[in-house]
Amino acid sequence: MSDPDVLVLRQTIHGSDASDLAASLRERLPDRDVALARTPAEERELIATARVAVGLDIDEELLAAAEELELFACVFAGTGHLPRDALAGRGVAVTNASGVHKPNIAEYVLGSMITHARQWPRAQRQKAEREWRTYETTEVYGSTVAVVGLGAIGQAILDRLEPFDVEAVGVRYSPEKGGPADAVYGFDEFHEAVADAEYVVLACPLTETTRGLVDADALKTMRADAVLVNIARGPIVDTDALVSSLRNSRIRGAALDVTDPEPLPEDHPLWGLGNVTITPHNAGHTPHYYDRVAEILAGNLDRLDGGAELENQVI
Repeated sequence: MSDPDVLVLRQTIHGSDASDLAASLRERLPDRDVALARTPAEERELIATARVAVGLDIDEELLAAAEELELFACVFAGTGHLPRDALAGRGVAVTNASGVHKPNIAEYVLGSMITHARQWPRAQRQKAEREWRTYETTEVYGSTVAVVGLGAIGQAILDRLEPFDVEAVGVRYSPEKGGPADAVYGFDEFHEAVADAEYVVLACPLTETTRGLVDADALKTMRADAVLVNIARGPIVDTDALVSSLRNSRIRGAALDVTDPEPLPEDHPLWGLGNVTITPHNAGHTPHYYDRVAEILAGNLDRLDGGAELENQVI
């Protein structure tokens, strides 16, 4: 076994396993020793001398064996599942994969908006029934779009909406920071932010502030022709209130990549609503995931050598 510069731990994401990540890293780091652990025994042996480890998780037992570890590069954007106190206590820096989902999730959001504007689900139903009957549609162009959460994904969504000449509204914890929107509100002004929006896009983390944010009262504030797009987390929306609003045409529709509960039971009423599109927490799927993770880590190795601040450092 070698003394690796980078150790790739066992993992599978979006149908790609750890060997794909190792290949992406070796392509970008030809002068570094990138090792791939295929078994628990190899992980324990290799991590003893590894300077950097990259993976989904690292438990305290494996961390205890990591005598030379300087950086754990998490391949998820969220790091709440990690033993953060133990990592900090060992002086191990932690980075996340924030930003790797920007292109694919932004495309999902735009696709969902266009799908509902052009009524493609209705077109599909009519095609299945061989029914030639015209229907009204709308445009995304010139509409008002409220994006709740102006992190990397929220900003990427607004960037891609620029050609549609929308009125962009943002919601974030620190509205004084502004953002790529015509107006930016705090979460305490959520109702004001969504009141005029034809599209309300949830791109915020699940926190005590955002849990149940879209409740019956918020849905009552939204326009009757509004479409809710949720690529954040299911519990941000009160599901029962959403079902009631959709059934009674209080809002026009919803595009849901996440639900509460999740997975969505096969007998759940959301499945039967014609004004709802549902995907199985799939917006983040992309064949380029590991390539983007590798880009971040390759840059961070140079920063680590130079003592510079690391990209996406959370600890």
